[in-house]
Amino acid sequence: MDAEAAKLIGAGIACIGMAGAGIGVGTIFGNYLTGALRNPSAAASQFTNALVGAALAEGLGIFSLVVAFLLMFVV
Repeated sequence: MDAEAAKLIGAGIACIGMAGAGIGVGTIFGNYLTGALRNPSAAASQFTNALVGAALAEGLGIFSLVVAFLLMFVV
């Protein structure tokens, strides 16, 4: 196998973390919406927690994208 092909395969595998980030953000806001519909008075106080959780999950996706770019263009 060529070294260029191995770099591209590694970058593709690194991008699996982006799918995990999408699933995580969907789960966070889905559960937030379920809780907000059950108890609307507590929804406003829990929204900031949902945003922090989404930001942390998106951080994983951005980190995996950076790793993929590093594999493709630097190594």
